[in-house]
Amino acid sequence: MRRTPTLADVAHAAGVSTATASRALSGRGPVSAAARADVLRAAAALAYAAHPVAVSLARGEGHRVVVGVVAPSPRLLTDQYVTRLVTAAARAADPNAVGVSTRRLRPGDPAALDELARDRSVRGLVLVNHRAELVEALPAALRGRVVAIGPGFGRVPGYDVDTASATATAIRHLTATGRRRIAMLTGPAWAASLRRPVAAYRAAIRAHGLPGRTTSGGLTDSTGHAGLRRLMRRWPDTDAVVAITDAVAIGALRALAEDGMRVPDDVAVIGFDDAPAAASALPALTTGTHPVERIAAGAVRALLTGDAAVDRPVVHPSTLVRRRSA
Repeated sequence: MRRTPTLADVAHAAGVSTATASRALSGRGPVSAAARADVLRAAAALAYAAHPVAVSLARGEGHRVVVGVVAPSPRLLTDQYVTRLVTAAARAADPNAVGVSTRRLRPGDPAALDELARDRSVRGLVLVNHRAELVEALPAALRGRVVAIGPGFGRVPGYDVDTASATATAIRHLTATGRRRIAMLTGPAWAASLRRPVAAYRAAIRAHGLPGRTTSGGLTDSTGHAGLRRLMRRWPDTDAVVAITDAVAIGALRALAEDGMRVPDDVAVIGFDDAPAAASALPALTTGTHPVERIAAGAVRALLTGDAAVDRPVVHPSTLVRRRSA
């Protein structure tokens, strides 16, 4: 089999050093017109094609986008939402010969940011579940190369969905169908981006003159199951539940079924995300749409085109998908 020509082969054929051949092919750095011409002729004769990773490193651009997921445990990296986001990011980066990798960032520990800033392979960083203090700790070398999934901070633009409006719409729908004791299963305290829907829930409940009822539902099916049990022990007359995510809502549906509660007759349930599992839940889950794929693609395109240096938040609307659970 014929061996793939290397940069060293091109340099040898042109009679120059490997460094000179690299500068001639990349168009970066000093090289004489004669040497450049010799290198280009040698590359054409050998049918040499530079490796995209080598090209990106030579240009100082990096060849991968890192999706940094802020989470206290690595288990969250397998969450359905994170999987959707990373897959969409990879699809958006692929036409540019840029890869996507995932990195867990511990809440309150910015040390990993310094490591990413020193890594020449990193083209940009997409922050997920970020907090203001993490953004404030960004090293200078990363500035202009970071976007956030969720609300932006300072010079870090945010790509988000209108969770506040989605929550208010869910409350309006429930009150319109006669529900008056509406509770919310909230997210974990460390996830700052999940505070907005909770604030929207409280505002909507007050506007309707109803009592507020909140307890943590975490982010998973199992934590939603446990959260629903806590909620019903404290407020057994609850007639509707708004969950922070579909996974939490599906856990709540399971707990209600196990306890002999009928959905939606006894308790209505609404989630958020419109994840693939929502339509196949029993009963099918009413939920708010979350265009994760469009959000992730927009964030990655901003990194690859240089728009990440512009503080221009992009917020997508959410619509209520009505199904059997509410």
